[in-house]
Amino acid sequence: MASCNLDVRHNVRRGFLLAAGLAVAALAAMHPPSVRAQPVERAEETPPELLNVGTQEHLGAPVPLDLGFTDSSGRPVTLRAFFDGRRPVLLTMNYSDCPRLCSLQLNGLFRGLEQLDWSLGEQFQMLTVSIDPRESPERAEATKAKYLQAYGRASGAEGWRCLVGTEENIRRLADAVGFRYAYVEETRQYAHAAVTMVLTPDGRVSRYLYGIEYQPQTLRLALLEASQGKLGTTVDKVILYCFRYDSAAGRYAPVAERVMTVGASLFAALLGGALLAFWGREALRARRSPHPAGQPPAGADDSWPAVPEEANPDTPVAGPGKQPFTPSGFRSSIGPGESDL
Repeated sequence: MASCNLDVRHNVRRGFLLAAGLAVAALAAMHPPSVRAQPVERAEETPPELLNVGTQEHLGAPVPLDLGFTDSSGRPVTLRAFFDGRRPVLLTMNYSDCPRLCSLQLNGLFRGLEQLDWSLGEQFQMLTVSIDPRESPERAEATKAKYLQAYGRASGAEGWRCLVGTEENIRRLADAVGFRYAYVEETRQYAHAAVTMVLTPDGRVSRYLYGIEYQPQTLRLALLEASQGKLGTTVDKVILYCFRYDSAAGRYAPVAERVMTVGASLFAALLGGALLAFWGREALRARRSPHPAGQPPAGADDSWPAVPEEANPDTPVAGPGKQPFTPSGFRSSIGPGESDL
């Protein structure tokens, strides 16, 4: 009877295990393990119209100053009118109907200009040429008025010119400075880069500043560099000597060797100046002295300290109350009739 009960319990246990196994198998069949799909890299081709969009730097290249445009007031002008040989010029190529990038660039540029102590129209000028040949002078004037109101300096009205022109002249200017853009038919927008060109007072490309944020120090040093020594103080020029434009970082960075050279030169100059000042004061004091060194002044009494005579180092000096130890002194101590032998 006992063995029968054991067999029953054993069979029940096996039945439970089998049922549990079948349940697990059923659940696995209903929910198979998911296999994570690996991302497939697809090389998408760049649209043909965007292949040439970007900037090709033409440092030192001249701008065609005889190109004709129309300014925002409707007057025909040439680029030559904005290069006076004294002031550098900032050049941007945008268009007023740009949905986003142009406004971001101009916003960042004017934020940087607002922090300069130099003023647009006084120490430097700025040109914005529309890349859209359909843009009207009135539309360009509305864009100009919006930014000048935020800039808040009276000289900006004459210092910043917004120009519109023909497709041919826009292209010629863009090619001269390496600004490559394209019209995208599907979106009816222009594809272009955000870049500000810094031009010399005689109309050559000096520097390219990229992006939509412009640090005041970068703008100042770029304008100082482009001015060819016509702007800035001596300190500005020393700072420019110690810095070099880092195109990868988009800013001017210090050059360690030049910083050390300038520092050593300044230290030597300060030390030399201090020594010259000291020697000059000593020479003046000697010339103003009324008597030679060591001699009593006129009318001095006996209290004036006399210069002691130089003692003979070979002559020993006797102590208090004693005669000097000299041969004569030694002989004087011998009585009459006595020999010194």
